[in-house]
Amino acid sequence: MNFIPDRFKHNGLFIVMFFITVMIIITVSVTITWTTIRMSEQFFIEKFSITNSKVMSQVKGSFESLNYSVVIASNKLLQSGNIKRMLTEEQSNAEKMSSIYSMSQQMKHVKSMLDAYEIEIVVAGRNGVNYVTDRNFWPISDEELKMSAITENTLKEPKRLMYQYDQRMNKTTGLEGSNVIIASKAFMDRISGKVYGSMYLAIQESEFRKLYSSYTNPGNDVFILDKNGSIVSSNQAKLIGQKADNLLSYAAKINDNPHKYIIENFRGKDQIIFMEYLPSFDMYLFNVIDKQKAVGDLINKRQIVLICIGIVFVALIIVFLASRRLTNSLSRLVKQIANAPKYDFDKYVSETGTYETRQIGNAFNTMLDELHEYVDKLVIAQKQQRNAELAALQRQINPHFLYNTLTSIKFMVQQGGKEDAEATINALISLLQNTIGNVNETITVKQEVDTLKNYVFINQKRYGDRIKVNYFVAPDCMDLPIPKLILQPFIENSFFHGFNRKPEGYINVLIWQESEKLICEVVDNGDGMEVSSESKFPSTKQKQQHFSGIGVRNVNERIQLIYGDPYGVTISSKLGKGTKVRIELPIKNI
Repeated sequence: MNFIPDRFKHNGLFIVMFFITVMIIITVSVTITWTTIRMSEQFFIEKFSITNSKVMSQVKGSFESLNYSVVIASNKLLQSGNIKRMLTEEQSNAEKMSSIYSMSQQMKHVKSMLDAYEIEIVVAGRNGVNYVTDRNFWPISDEELKMSAITENTLKEPKRLMYQYDQRMNKTTGLEGSNVIIASKAFMDRISGKVYGSMYLAIQESEFRKLYSSYTNPGNDVFILDKNGSIVSSNQAKLIGQKADNLLSYAAKINDNPHKYIIENFRGKDQIIFMEYLPSFDMYLFNVIDKQKAVGDLINKRQIVLICIGIVFVALIIVFLASRRLTNSLSRLVKQIANAPKYDFDKYVSETGTYETRQIGNAFNTMLDELHEYVDKLVIAQKQQRNAELAALQRQINPHFLYNTLTSIKFMVQQGGKEDAEATINALISLLQNTIGNVNETITVKQEVDTLKNYVFINQKRYGDRIKVNYFVAPDCMDLPIPKLILQPFIENSFFHGFNRKPEGYINVLIWQESEKLICEVVDNGDGMEVSSESKFPSTKQKQQHFSGIGVRNVNERIQLIYGDPYGVTISSKLGKGTKVRIELPIKNI
């Protein structure tokens, strides 16, 4: 887990578990919250659509009632003989005055059928005779009416009662004036089929608005569009007369939708859109409801989100505490196991916590016991092996050394040197007693120095005293124990390899205490040698050894095996200057 800092590495399991749990809780909570809100909105809209469909049906019924009244009135106008005569026959002025009076009476009768609505009537004949019940209601001149698209469309389909939108400008201000829906139909002779005029029933837009205004409120708007996409009527008065093609394009989608509504964007907002087609008017009735206002007030999303955040927060606290409690014992156990090497595997871990961690702790402690037992056995075995090897080496006194020594003694006796022969024999006896007779791994410094003196004495008797050996041993070191035969190999090495070029020289043996260490040095001023950086010991060959066969490397390995890596042998040398061997040993642990 590289993304976990080192200081938390013992809590890696807890961090991973907690992180995964947090992600799952947040994901599930967000999904549930979003699904709940969506399902609540859908449920509300479904129920709302049923109620709103009934309202739309009522509005549609009101429009049908209006259309029915208009149809009845138009039929009365069509059946009127006075109107037909006014629009088709040549009349004298007296006859015209009589016809106009009769027409006004006829119009009053027809308008009585439209008392529920504010509708004025315009009759125009192809002979140029026009009659208007209220000229100010629909301020259009006779010439404008004759040339208008309303008249043109009416004459194209003379049998049909059609509704058309017209907007009159205010001639005084030049601004938009009245908005009028015109129900028009042609006067046509039933027998000949000849069109002799047209009728116009002008309906103020406000009359349309009355039919649905009681169902509107802010965010709940009604739009009536003609087949061209123009808004004919709406509670949003400022939009009347404008194009709403996108709203008209939704008509087909709504018809295909089984729920008879769609949710689409209109005027920059998501709207719930209902639609009813008004076949008598050839117009579309749209009910547009602001979704945010309709659903937002019903579903308090902020409260739902806050509740979910609260639930998530509580769940996270519970998960944190539970996870922490479950993983604490495991984290402590991991930390104790990780620190085990610092205590040389001597410190047992605590067997606490859950059943699993207790079992792991018990298994680890059992493993430590077995490890300690194994290491103890291994150390004993190595010690026994080392002693056996040392004993074997001690017993492998080079026969040539004995042969040469005895030969030298023989010549001393033959030449009358009885005292030298006796001294040499005594030295050889002491040397053999200390090496072969003593089976202990350690001896005192004094015994080691005596062994050296005997060894040097014998060799000086054989090869002469061109190499002087001096001993500088601190008195307080004489009784300290040291491993046997750790100085002899270096004296032997200097004696036989350190003075091949120089005719004479000296070897100093120095032993003293320094801090908590016992320092032994063997220093000569012989030929010196090259000590490479890769190996601090010179190469030696078994056949060159003259006494015990214990090599220089063997001494270093024995010391480090007994006392550890901080102790051992260090050799420094320069060609022509000599060689210094430094041996460091602990005092307290001897």
